[in-house]
Amino acid sequence: MISKDTWCSNLASHLSPLKLHYPFIQGGMGNISPPELCAAVSRAGGLGQIGAGSLPVGEVEAKVKKVLDLLGDRYEYGLNVPLSVHPNIQGVMDLILTYKIPVVSLSAGNPQPWAERLKAEGIKVMVVVSTVRQAKKAEEAGADVIVAEGFEAAGKNSPKELTTMTLIPQVARAVSCPVVAAGGIGDGRGFLAALALGARGVQMGTRLIATMEAHVHEHYQQALLESGDEDTLVVGRRYGRVTRLLKTPYAERIAQAERDGMEEHEFLRKLDEESHYRGAILGQLDQGHVNAGQISGAIDRIVTVQELFESMVDEAYQALGALSLGEFSGEERR
Repeated sequence: MISKDTWCSNLASHLSPLKLHYPFIQGGMGNISPPELCAAVSRAGGLGQIGAGSLPVGEVEAKVKKVLDLLGDRYEYGLNVPLSVHPNIQGVMDLILTYKIPVVSLSAGNPQPWAERLKAEGIKVMVVVSTVRQAKKAEEAGADVIVAEGFEAAGKNSPKELTTMTLIPQVARAVSCPVVAAGGIGDGRGFLAALALGARGVQMGTRLIATMEAHVHEHYQQALLESGDEDTLVVGRRYGRVTRLLKTPYAERIAQAERDGMEEHEFLRKLDEESHYRGAILGQLDQGHVNAGQISGAIDRIVTVQELFESMVDEAYQALGALSLGEFSGEERR
């Protein structure tokens, strides 16, 4: 069996459009993605991202400047742009071209109008998809990397509700560009499983919230640590706006109001970015919502990003060795 370092280097080379040491990507995480976390992920060998979310272009620019201050020109970073969410996509695209942001992740919309222009400027384009059909269209649009996200993921999800286990192998068979798995991944065994399904790397959001560099409120992080396997819930099916939240009293009130026939405009108000800010940044879990993927039940400690990446690679490499030898300890069985 090859050495761990060689194995890791070989894995990262399969995502060659991106300059990575570890094949780990940070999810965009919208308005709450801090520049400090983005920088920590990139410095640790992955690809850090900030999210345009629905922020004014000036606030996105401030985040970009902060990332550049933290990273200099030694590391790549990315910007996630939710195409159907941001109110001024043209303004964000102009910002991207002005700062020549190395990697842009396009989600929640049709990448076709933007991918060609970005690539013409030497910008690498990732596209987030939730179905095989979307993946094929993303490849046709020129995506360098496709991020296939399963229904286990936090926040806004596809109403198709395909899981990571079923989605990744189908997308990997359907396209020729590298595929990154997202949704329900936060440890080395999940990382290894994603590779076995045909992914070339993984994207994480919830697990990176539980790191020292995340800069969210400690109440949010503590709630993740205390959560179990049944402690997320899905709201928004009634309105075609499927969203996975951490199960808090606030989230449960939203779920009950939806069952009682709450109007869509009221649902959107209760899940707007002000609510997200109150929950995630101010820690007011009874007055605002926080997103959480199903991996939250497996999170049991707050670590640095560097420690997380190293432990994931160690765990995956050890599990790979156990599989190759057919030897499983009680820990692997649990």
